[in-house]
Amino acid sequence: MTYECLLYDVQDGVATITLNRPDVFNAFNDQQSYDLQDALKQVTRDDNVRVVILTGAGKAFCSGQDLKAIASASKRDLSESLEKRYNPIIRAMRNLPKPIICKLNGVAAGAGCSLALACDMVVASTAASMIEVFVNVGLVLDSGSSFFLPRVVGSLKAFELSTLGSKVSAEEALQLGMVNKVVAPEELDAAVAELAARYAVAPTKAIGLMKKMLNKSFNSSLDEMLDYEAHCQKIAGNSADYKEGVTAFNEKRKPEFKGA
Repeated sequence: MTYECLLYDVQDGVATITLNRPDVFNAFNDQQSYDLQDALKQVTRDDNVRVVILTGAGKAFCSGQDLKAIASASKRDLSESLEKRYNPIIRAMRNLPKPIICKLNGVAAGAGCSLALACDMVVASTAASMIEVFVNVGLVLDSGSSFFLPRVVGSLKAFELSTLGSKVSAEEALQLGMVNKVVAPEELDAAVAELAARYAVAPTKAIGLMKKMLNKSFNSSLDEMLDYEAHCQKIAGNSADYKEGVTAFNEKRKPEFKGA
């Protein structure tokens, strides 16, 4: 696939989506948001894709909305912009039945921070940072940050980060649970590739079901989750990967999961 503002590549079950506006730290203009929406549709449809890596070109992951693009518009309805541009991206990421790894190579600010938090796993460079920058321009959290942030760091810390616009270093983000792992910049590619390779041969259907379960658990009771676990386990138990897993266990070999 060829996009104006993204790089899109699929190799060995791994789809790598790279935000590609490095001259503006991969800030979102309209085209980049629509490109990303389409790329997420592609990875959803492509059965050969078992895991997605989301990253940014150059020094930044994503600096959020391109404010120059907004300033050039005579009048812009920010609510409409969210509904058409950002919200479909976040929904697509959370509904994608495959793991998304954020390769956090640099700053993730505003909607870029939301984008990182919407991923399933985040591996960060020590050069990376995260900042909910909205307050600095008189705006509120959007693109899912009001949902993800307090669930990750707790309500008190979420209020602090949101209302002070405090920059969080990679190491602090690790301590707060905002990222899974921090490595030196020169080790980032290898660390993410190793993780993606594991997911590329994992039981993708079971992982997709677990992703749905964890999403649902935020707003469900224990009884509701017990019922939903039983529902999902029935689906997983009828999968080809489950049959392969049991067979491989009994034959004392490594399973060869196909993601089905």
